[in-house]
Amino acid sequence: MTELDGITVSIDADTGAFRREVAECDRLAKGLGRSLVSAFESAALRGRDLGEVLRSLAMRLSSMALNAAFKPIEAGIGALFANLFKGFGFAKGGIVPAVTPFASGGVVATPTFFPMGPNALGLMGERGAEAILPLARGADGRLGVRADAQAKPQSVVVNV
Repeated sequence: MTELDGITVSIDADTGAFRREVAECDRLAKGLGRSLVSAFESAALRGRDLGEVLRSLAMRLSSMALNAAFKPIEAGIGALFANLFKGFGFAKGGIVPAVTPFASGGVVATPTFFPMGPNALGLMGERGAEAILPLARGADGRLGVRADAQAKPQSVVVNV
């Protein structure tokens, strides 16, 4: 068995989410510091009762803790409703649904909900881009994808 002289390991990672969380912790810590300073300043400089100051501080800290605890839940519920309304095609900031016609075909690249009749909802684009192709009946009556008669034939030249 041979001994290894050295091992080099390279790790590439997206640290954006970590940086955002650290910034949020920094913001919360600064808020806690301001609350503590304000509370003890009230007691020392303004002559407020220490018990009242501590009660006020406890209320502020519990409020901050509850706000921090409910923030992910609030964001999740907000995202759920935003995606739900987006899936139904509601325009940004409006009440009127935004209608995207696909009569001549198209591509859906993001998860999108669509109605499939009474009490049914479909989901397309959940695993990447999906094509919408208009169907037509041929001379024999079979249903299929229509080739565009107006399209010019493409020629491919390969030189070897």
